[in-house]
Amino acid sequence: MKKTIVVIPTYNENNNILKLYNSLVGLKIKFDILFVDDNSNDGTKEKILLLSKKSNVNFIFRKKKLGIGSAHKDAFLWCYKKKYNFIITMDGDGTHKAGYIKNMLKLKDSYDIIITSRFIKKNSLKDWPKFRILLTTLRFYLINIILGVNLDSSGAFRLINAKKIKVKDLLLAKDNGYSYFWESLFILYNKNYRIIEIPIIMPYRKEGSSKMKIADILNAFCYLLIVSLKKKIGHYNFK
Repeated sequence: MKKTIVVIPTYNENNNILKLYNSLVGLKIKFDILFVDDNSNDGTKEKILLLSKKSNVNFIFRKKKLGIGSAHKDAFLWCYKKKYNFIITMDGDGTHKAGYIKNMLKLKDSYDIIITSRFIKKNSLKDWPKFRILLTTLRFYLINIILGVNLDSSGAFRLINAKKIKVKDLLLAKDNGYSYFWESLFILYNKNYRIIEIPIIMPYRKEGSSKMKIADILNAFCYLLIVSLKKKIGHYNFK
């Protein structure tokens, strides 16, 4: 298989790291793994160090919590420098099931970016708290209406075809937090990259706690309005 890597940002995911690693190994597919850790203090770093004894496991340890969007940007720079052809990004909390990677890899040569959608299949979030379902659904429709992107653009489970997408385009999104995902997809969508969605069932996290706070939700809404304004005044160059 052409050179592929799975990128996993982490922050205090001690109870999920080994399970996720084992699920990836269980696919029996050849790829490398890159953990990007934001100075976890619960033992996550120590488990990553143990896993890094495997030849295909790499890591970036950052000195403080800099945000999940920032973690993706650092990972992309690292992966492009190492000349990987395909970059798969997924959360480290156990909500992204490794089995969907096989579906992504079947489509990898036909599209520039493959994203997973929680809105194609009914009840894909059936075990989520009702409040989180409401927020996720509201964000989906707001991005669709305000930015004109009819995709599940806020998810992190994606495959990037690095042979087709320029690394500078992945870095154009300014947000370093959760809004990076929809902002980056908004840019890639308007740059006419070939994007396809595949449906997933996404369970709610079983171990650890969500890193998203109420402040993140409010900031994301305000940032969506800022991006919308920038779009109207022609701030973005989609050529």
